[in-house]
Amino acid sequence: KAMCRGKLQTGLLVAGYFVYLLVGAAVFQALERTAEKQEKMAAAQMKEAFLQSFRQLTVVEMEQFMKNLTEAIQNGVYPVGNESRFEESNWDFSNSFFFAGTVVSTIGYGTLHPRTVGGQIFCVFFALFGIPLNIVFLHRVGKMLSLLCKKLGKFLYEKGMRKKKIKFLTLLFFLATGILVFLCLPSVFFQITEGWSYSEGIYFAFITLSTIGFGDYVVGKQSGRNYFSYYRVLVAIWILFGLAWIALLFNL
Repeated sequence: KAMCRGKLQTGLLVAGYFVYLLVGAAVFQALERTAEKQEKMAAAQMKEAFLQSFRQLTVVEMEQFMKNLTEAIQNGVYPVGNESRFEESNWDFSNSFFFAGTVVSTIGYGTLHPRTVGGQIFCVFFALFGIPLNIVFLHRVGKMLSLLCKKLGKFLYEKGMRKKKIKFLTLLFFLATGILVFLCLPSVFFQITEGWSYSEGIYFAFITLSTIGFGDYVVGKQSGRNYFSYYRVLVAIWILFGLAWIALLFNL
């Protein structure tokens, strides 16, 4: 009964956690998408006005243009080629889910952030409850993985191995497996999908899973690349389970 109850609690926690992220993604999308479209329209108008009169611009007008362009880029609007097309949004569901995941995991790349008052206020409360929920989720997943450690240790103990050696081999096994699954293989995937070098993929994976999150490399932001649907959702799930693996290493 205790085992069944534990599995039920784990299942409810995992389901509740992902429902929380999905609801957060939907709310961020609803709050931010319209404001982003207005910013794209303003950037497109600014670009058109510049192209029509750039030969007659004064130094002051040029400085103002550069200021407006910088603000547009900081807000995630890139008025280059077709990047300002209104049907493409940084706040589609995939990007919104990815953002929600980076909020609760405290990575915070800084390349995507809420601009509306409603979005900013919601982000505060979403993080306020989401960060503790993320800690509980990672603890539970780490606990499930630690059961695998115990089973592996028990198997080795039955083979006549000493406890110190078992602890060392268990740590080595999960360290090597995690490096392969969460660092090496994803880096190949990023190399193919993003066009990065393999070393850049390793760098991005480490900076992300360590929650440093500089924001110099972010998935799904390469201009001119066609990403498959829910690409960033898969990356967000990789981040969550990668963080659980790191939590397991600390427990070990």
